[in-house]
Amino acid sequence: MRHVILGTAGHIDHGKSSLVMALTGVDPDRLKEEKERGITIDLGFADLRYDGLTVGIVDVPGHERLIKNMLAGAGGIDLVLFAIAADEGVMPQSREHLAICNLLGIRAGIVAVTKTDIVEPDIVEVVVEEIKDFVAGTFLEGAPIVPVSSKSGHNIDKLKTQIQATSLGTIQKSPNGIFRLPIDRVFTLKGFGTVVTGTAISGQISVDDAVEILPSGIRTKVRGLHSHNEAVKSGSAGQRIAVNLQGVGKDDINRGDVVLHCGTIDATDRLDAEIKLLKHAQPLKNRSSVHFHVGTSETTARVIFHRVEKLMPGESAFCQLRLKHPIIAMAGDRFIIRRLSPVDTVGGGIVLDPTPPARRKKDDDSSFEIYLTGDLTSRLAGKIKAAALKGILKQKLYAWAAHDTSAIDKAVETLKKDGLITEVNETLFHTIIINKLHEEITSILLSYHKKNPLQSGMSKEELRGLFKQIDTKTFLKILSTFSKVVTDKELIRLSDFKPSLTHIDEGIKTRIIETLRVSEFQPPSRQDLAAAFAIKEKQAEDILKLLAKDGLLVRINDSIYIDQCAYEKMLEIIRAFSKVKNEIAVSEFREVLGTTRKYALPFLEYLDGKKITIRVGDKRKIM
Repeated sequence: MRHVILGTAGHIDHGKSSLVMALTGVDPDRLKEEKERGITIDLGFADLRYDGLTVGIVDVPGHERLIKNMLAGAGGIDLVLFAIAADEGVMPQSREHLAICNLLGIRAGIVAVTKTDIVEPDIVEVVVEEIKDFVAGTFLEGAPIVPVSSKSGHNIDKLKTQIQATSLGTIQKSPNGIFRLPIDRVFTLKGFGTVVTGTAISGQISVDDAVEILPSGIRTKVRGLHSHNEAVKSGSAGQRIAVNLQGVGKDDINRGDVVLHCGTIDATDRLDAEIKLLKHAQPLKNRSSVHFHVGTSETTARVIFHRVEKLMPGESAFCQLRLKHPIIAMAGDRFIIRRLSPVDTVGGGIVLDPTPPARRKKDDDSSFEIYLTGDLTSRLAGKIKAAALKGILKQKLYAWAAHDTSAIDKAVETLKKDGLITEVNETLFHTIIINKLHEEITSILLSYHKKNPLQSGMSKEELRGLFKQIDTKTFLKILSTFSKVVTDKELIRLSDFKPSLTHIDEGIKTRIIETLRVSEFQPPSRQDLAAAFAIKEKQAEDILKLLAKDGLLVRINDSIYIDQCAYEKMLEIIRAFSKVKNEIAVSEFREVLGTTRKYALPFLEYLDGKKITIRVGDKRKIM
């Protein structure tokens, strides 16, 4: 079954609701006040059914003060049925509705000349010619114009046939993207509870699915689904859907909220966008506040232009929109802006990035153009690059661009194959960012090695601390791919670096070795050596570590090092003692080495660590 959404448009009292009733037999004016006043105040709904095709109809109000209600219904429509009364012709709200449909990117439509029964045929012909001039240069140029009478039924069947033909020519909404249902109505049914309705603009939903309502932040479950007054097990993009929610109060949800599967999209209060002003609008200054409409939601926004201080009528510009309240949007969504006072439509645009960084005037603006005119692959590459060292999960890309997940998967694989992006721990990074990181870390390590020639490398934690935007696991995985970087246990160094001593240090090195050789089992501490040779303790520590790594010394603990020959002598003494006794007390060990308790205890603890001795009570068993 093919599903299409048709929206009515046109000036107040031009017969939109009567036309819907003539087409479907359903009166879309459901409110008591609408019946009493004879005008549409809020959205009304009906449907037309053909073989293999269901056309859901959203009837919108035409009065200028009710345009925001009209906007709540216009966001999800595939084609427009534009009503222009034969007795009045084109009127102010006719122009505003057409401008809104243009800005929302609607590409298909039919013009119905209504109320033909109350004027002469030659008047209808004049109105038809006026309509042709009116729609010139818009998406309705060349669209079918059908004179009708809802009262007499004239041409109603012809209009039905035309609706079918035009509907079959529209592009189907995708059932394979992330499910989004902007809520346009909330009510309760006795025995069922809270029900929300809307037009599914992408994805699919089923009974018992776990869903969340954003930005309200409510998590719940789908208790039941209806589409066109019939209970269904599932619904998909392009359908009008009523969702019965479990355990949620009517007052907890508002028009403008969006039904989503849990964890798929985050609300945002900032958007990068392109805005276009209508030709008749007043100039819009930088940092102006406007009413902002996207989907069924409405809030106010501050418009911060990029490299423009004032936008003139008919012109377009890139900007960042700072929203008063968070909304749900994806790249590619269309929106409308209206002045705060007097309230009229001044323009609209397209969302380029629903999760942008804070921008400054001096920032590179190339991403705007890429997001606006690039294909899906180049736009995703731009977003991944913009994520910098944070990288981005593929699931976040699903929520970023209003495309099928399969199309995004294909684009990502193409980028990986072409070497433009790298995937590390399921996080995507742009290759330019990875290469810059390689260069930066190489520079950091080179500088570190120059300052610390005796150290084997920089600690992982110290280097990791310079790049806190990357999680540790991912950071180390990235490091492992760098050709110029080597990870050695807890240290990181350049692959061609080896610790080395300066000429001055070489002299100190020789003197330290000689001092420790002579002192044998009563070696001076690291602190004592630093004082004796007038060097800093850190320098003494680096020299001792390097000598121990080269096998010239043995590190007993942080403070005590002994000559390698002395250590081997210690082992010989222990082996000789074991031939007489297989246990040795601290006092006995001290005596056979000719040292003091100050050194005997650290020596034994070191031997314990090497499993040469094992402590048993106050003695050591010699292994």
